[in-house]
Amino acid sequence: MTKRIAIGADHAGFEEKEKMKRTLDELGIEYDDMGTDSPESVDYPDFARRVAERVSSGEAEQGLLFCGSGTGMAISANKVKGVRAAVAWSPDIARLAREHNNANVLALPARFVSEEEATAIVKAWFAADFEGGRHERRVEKIEPDA
Repeated sequence: MTKRIAIGADHAGFEEKEKMKRTLDELGIEYDDMGTDSPESVDYPDFARRVAERVSSGEAEQGLLFCGSGTGMAISANKVKGVRAAVAWSPDIARLAREHNNANVLALPARFVSEEEATAIVKAWFAADFEGGRHERRVEKIEPDA
């Protein structure tokens, strides 16, 4: 079965998002591009929310966000119920976010990683799965009370 994700970026992450599409195509990962569509200045929360809502609703299995530091996107995405967004600046951080935290949205700091580093981070992210076990109890404590 093919994985379907949602991707998004602000102006600082636009070029990295566009470059990453080639890697996603190579990995056989289908994606819905939620914008932005140019390097013109935009508000990152708008694009983080679009991606996060796709993940929350189940329309996308995972989300991939790009902005200058990754932080604004992750904070914004984490406001959507059921989303666990993590910022990763290395393959190990991305892998652990999946394996230990069951993160379902990855935010990359486009201004602080090279294209090669971003590719390695994304590949590690998609190669990893949630380990469950002792981590399950901890992840359950993240979701606010209904």
